[in-house]
Amino acid sequence: MLHAMDRWKTIIEPFRIKSVEPIRLTSVEERQAALEAAGYNLFNLHSVDVLIDLLTDSGTGAMSAEQWAGIQRGDESYAGSPSWFRFLESVQNLFPFKHVIPAHQGRAAEKILFGVVAGPGKSVPSNTHFDTTRANVEFTGAEAVDLVIEEGRHPSVIHPFKGNMDTDALDAFIRERGRESIPLVMVTITNNSGGGQPVSLENLRAVRAVCDRYGLPLFLDACRFAENAWFIKQREPGYADVAIPDIVREMAALADGMTMSAKKDGIANIGGWLAMNDDVWAEAARNLEILTEGFPTYGGLAGRDLEAIAQGLREVVNEDYLHYRIRSTAYLGEALVESGIPCVQPIGGHAVYIDAAALLPHIPALEYPGQSLAVALYREGGIRGVEIGTVMFGLHPDGTETAASMELVRLAIPRRVYTQSHIDYVIEVVRWVAERAADLRGYRIVAQPPQLRHFTARFEPLA
Repeated sequence: MLHAMDRWKTIIEPFRIKSVEPIRLTSVEERQAALEAAGYNLFNLHSVDVLIDLLTDSGTGAMSAEQWAGIQRGDESYAGSPSWFRFLESVQNLFPFKHVIPAHQGRAAEKILFGVVAGPGKSVPSNTHFDTTRANVEFTGAEAVDLVIEEGRHPSVIHPFKGNMDTDALDAFIRERGRESIPLVMVTITNNSGGGQPVSLENLRAVRAVCDRYGLPLFLDACRFAENAWFIKQREPGYADVAIPDIVREMAALADGMTMSAKKDGIANIGGWLAMNDDVWAEAARNLEILTEGFPTYGGLAGRDLEAIAQGLREVVNEDYLHYRIRSTAYLGEALVESGIPCVQPIGGHAVYIDAAALLPHIPALEYPGQSLAVALYREGGIRGVEIGTVMFGLHPDGTETAASMELVRLAIPRRVYTQSHIDYVIEVVRWVAERAADLRGYRIVAQPPQLRHFTARFEPLA
C-alpha cells in the first residue's frame, strides 16, 4: 500500500520547525585555510566552519518538543530515578531482554561487552563490524571478522538486503576456528560500513539457526534498528502489513542481546545501552559498568538524557517519520546516481555512500581516494562527509596497512535537521566536484595513532 505522501513529488518534513540555528557562509579561501589548519582531516575542523555537516548521523539530530519536555522532567537521583524506569520501559517495549545496562554511548556498551566476553585467541564474526566495534574487539586481543554476503562487497550491485551475513561462510568459520574460540556472533542492523544496507528477517533467522547449531549467542548491533525494520516492511515478503514495532520485536526475539547507540535511532544527542539475557554475563557487565560508566540505573547518563531516549524510541517507530527519513535520503542518492556519480546501491537508510574508487580510478587505494573526495567536497562547498575506506579500515593491529574492500565517502543525514533545499545544495556541489574528479590527487598520512586513526590522523596532499 502506498504511503499517503507517495502520490506527490515533493518530500515534506512531517514536523514544523520552531527553533533555528544560523549557518555561517564561508568562502573557498576560508575553507582551504581551515583544511590546512586541520591537517586535511575533516574531524579536526571547527563545526562553525562547516555549511552542511554530514560527517555523521550519530547524536547530531534535532529533538522533538516532547523530548525537550522530557528533559525538563528528568530526575537526577543517583540510583533508581523515575527517569531510569521510563527509559527501561521504552527499551524493553521494543527489545524485551532481561538485562538492560545503560551507557553514555554505543562504544561504551561495546567496550563493556567485549571486555567481558572477548580476549586473546577469540574471534567475533559479524556481517560487517563498524569502526568502534572492530576497535573494541581488537583492543581485547580478539579478532573481528566480516562475513557479509558477496553482493554486499560490490557498490553497484542491486540486492534488497545487501547487509545480510553469509551464513555458509559463518558455518565454515565456526568449524575452522572452533566453537570455543567464538564468544558470540554479531549482526549490525543496518550494515553501516557496507553502505547502510539492511538485513532481512530471513537472514537473521538463518544466522540464528547457525548459532543454535553450535550453541553460540547472537547479538545485534542495533543502532539503526528502526530504519532496518522499515526496509523489511517495504522489501521482505509477508511484512507489508506488519507494524514497525512488531518487526522490531521479531528481530529482537531472534537475538540473545544487543548493543545500542541511542544517538542514532534513539534520536537523542547522547546515550546507549547493552542488553542481554545471560545472567552471568550481565553481572560481570554491571560490575565493569560501575567501574567505568557509573551506577547501573544511569550508566554515565543524566536523568534528562534517559528521558530524551525514552521519548525518542517512541517517535522513531512512527511510520510517517520513517517514510520521510528513508525517502529524503533516497532523494539525495537518486539525484547523484542520475548524474552518473557512482554510489552504493540501493540507497541506504541514513546515508548516501559515494564510490570514491570508481569516481577517482587514478588515485591508488593507499593514496586514499575517499579522503581526497571528502576534502574536495568540503573545500568547494563546505560539505563535511567522512571517508569509509582504507583510512578507516586499512590499518591493522600489527601496524601493517592494506587496501579496504571498498573506498567510500559517506554523506550521513542528521535526523530532522536539514530541509530539501539543503540537500539540493549538496547535490549541486557533489555534481560540480564529480565533473572535475580527474583533477583530484591523493594524500599521504603524516601522523596517526595506532587505533581508530581516521579520527585524529593528519594528512598532506600529494603533488
